[in-house]
Amino acid sequence: MVDPVSVAVGAVLTLVVVAVHYTSGTGWEPSEDISQSVIEQRASTVPETEFPEPYNRSIGGGGGTAAIPAGEGGAELEEGEEEEDEGFDPSAIAEDEVEHYEIEYAKEGETIEVANNETILDAGEDEGWDLPYACRQGQCVSCSGQIQDGNATERIRHSNNEALFEDDLEDGYCLTCVAYPTAEFTIETGEQP
Repeated sequence: MVDPVSVAVGAVLTLVVVAVHYTSGTGWEPSEDISQSVIEQRASTVPETEFPEPYNRSIGGGGGTAAIPAGEGGAELEEGEEEEDEGFDPSAIAEDEVEHYEIEYAKEGETIEVANNETILDAGEDEGWDLPYACRQGQCVSCSGQIQDGNATERIRHSNNEALFEDDLEDGYCLTCVAYPTAEFTIETGEQP
């Protein structure tokens, strides 16, 4: 048979030992927080660039997915090869030469008129739509969309394009932050090559 007094005395002694252990502490002190110094040390090893920091509405990586492979940047043009259109200045379009096109935003389920001196992204934001973007300079693919009607170069002009390759454009992809319409089309925003 179990003696209840012995059990009670044992429980009290156990509680006293536990209480003494936790009140006296272990003597352990945490080491100094070095996370900030590690971040500063790593940041000092990264060279400064002119690429803008991504904004908080980015939906994906920066330019890394569409970076120019080694040896291809700044190459000389071969004989007979034409220089690619480096973009255009939409502010140079005279007021009487501004044209408007019906652009259907498939995911938003609406069609709106977009001027040829207004980006696809800006026109959508003017409607109150929350469209994806990051750099707003044509240097990443966060804002990319896919034109459903075919080759993008037949329906838009980019003022700058540093992220899409020719085959991406042929598949209908464009950078909505720097894409200006030249024809009517349907676009799926938020689509990346």
